[in-house]
Amino acid sequence: QVQLVEFGGGLVQAGGSLRLSCKATGRTSDSYAMAWFRQAPGKEREFVAAISWSGRATNYTDSVKGRFTISRDNGKNTVYLQMNTLKPEDTAVYLCAAKRNFIATMASLYNYWGQGTQVTVSS
Repeated sequence: QVQLVEFGGGLVQAGGSLRLSCKATGRTSDSYAMAWFRQAPGKEREFVAAISWSGRATNYTDSVKGRFTISRDNGKNTVYLQMNTLKPEDTAVYLCAAKRNFIATMASLYNYWGQGTQVTVSS
């Protein structure tokens, strides 16, 4: 079992930046791929970014490419999402997720989820 807790959400003006963190506890010795998803009110959960266990492979949804960067520190069991040039349409609850082995973009393939952290971007 792996437990995930997100940190770093908040309110920011359009064009600003935020850095989200996701701390993993429990059985962290396994090789987990990690991802960030987001969900806005009335919308489906959306893939944002994913990173492999080694950090060598990453994947981003098109709308955040060039603005968001996912990274991880396995020594701290933490994955990060640096979000720059934020837009009002980035407003959502951001959730951290983990799965064994390879990265994926489908939420149904992830076994472990955090509770989420709210990101609100004002115009």
